[in-house]
Amino acid sequence: MIAHVDVNSAYVSFERVFNPRLEGIPVVVLSNNDGMVVASSQEAKALGLDLGKPWFELRPRAAALGLEALSSNYELYGDMSRRVMEVLARYGPELQIYSIDEAFLEISPRIANDPDAMTALGRDIKNALRRLVGVPVCVGIAPTRTLAKLANRTAKKIAAFDGVCVWPATRPDWRDKLMGALPVSEVWGIASRLERRLSSLGIRTIADLAAADPVLIRKSFNVVVMRTALELRGVRCIEAEEDRTGKKEQLIVSRSFSEKITTVDGMRQVLAIYAQQAATRLVKHNQVAKLLTAFAGTSAYTEQRSFPSTIARLPSPTADPVELTRAAHRLLPQLEDGVRYARAGIILTDLRPAAVHQPLEMFRHAHEDAGVAELIDQVQKHTGRDLLGLGWGGLRPGPDWAMKRGMLSPRATTHWDELALVR
Repeated sequence: MIAHVDVNSAYVSFERVFNPRLEGIPVVVLSNNDGMVVASSQEAKALGLDLGKPWFELRPRAAALGLEALSSNYELYGDMSRRVMEVLARYGPELQIYSIDEAFLEISPRIANDPDAMTALGRDIKNALRRLVGVPVCVGIAPTRTLAKLANRTAKKIAAFDGVCVWPATRPDWRDKLMGALPVSEVWGIASRLERRLSSLGIRTIADLAAADPVLIRKSFNVVVMRTALELRGVRCIEAEEDRTGKKEQLIVSRSFSEKITTVDGMRQVLAIYAQQAATRLVKHNQVAKLLTAFAGTSAYTEQRSFPSTIARLPSPTADPVELTRAAHRLLPQLEDGVRYARAGIILTDLRPAAVHQPLEMFRHAHEDAGVAELIDQVQKHTGRDLLGLGWGGLRPGPDWAMKRGMLSPRATTHWDELALVR
């Protein structure tokens, strides 16, 4: 048996731990530069404030709706997620972290055949996370990952389950009725485009997909959809995803600017900072890159449009910030002063394990062996991201184009100066 544990309205729940005033009121969390809604509480969803709503449209109505808006506090969310996963790891022999707010947990064989014991375990997990971390969760337990996700969604939607649904503990006729009523889009991994293709074969509900011929499904779609259909029957064939650390196919550092950049020197600083961030992430995943693409662009809604880009093949696979910055700066001759650039970025491809691709000494640069990327990362972890930079990326004063987060809550768990105050 497998348990799927999901934090309810995760970003909002993480915020409420340190700001109980937000309990019971509609709350939305905004994207980079406070652009649009990326997370919302149940109270906000009840008002129709779903994901993707632009904040500039909601702002004039916020007071009348009693709506609270917050900037994305990624550092807080990441640390709170870590705390959730640490508690979850106590409850089973194997934990698979699926995303920042959800995980799969293998159920001990000792209780896997006892529905009452599994229900008790689910409630124990739910209560422990509320007590120890402060967040509400739902738990779904089933023989397969796909059914566990469905059980979790059932626990979330039907109040009678009180946040915990053990699939084998429900009546078979009730399960059949539920699966016959839910559209196939409710299944984990079935997107809208795939839903339309399934509909053309007469597969419109979850029950239809579970009853479909697996051979036909594989022939018409692929082995992934076939496995999903089998999992809905209780046949376990989707195992834990393999560890992808160090196996990423590409690495992207890109962001829209809060203030447009109109000078080449301004873009020089942007590219230096992005190259430095890319180097840090490569080192974290023990990777090196052979190909760098740098790009910039104006807004699609302006008359003066410009979308320059360049591709640079590095002399040898590297994670060195100096080499990456030099490569990114090859974009500069294509830029013009006066053009209002709204976005820029760096894409690293042809990624390889660092330990495998060590160039001969005659092809290495001295600063690569000095571990500049590791050094910058270590210093920044102790002093803050804005206090040290390489070359143009370290010029002061800092850039005025950096991400705008005007409604940012304190990073209460990772910064001494922003600890929560208890009165």
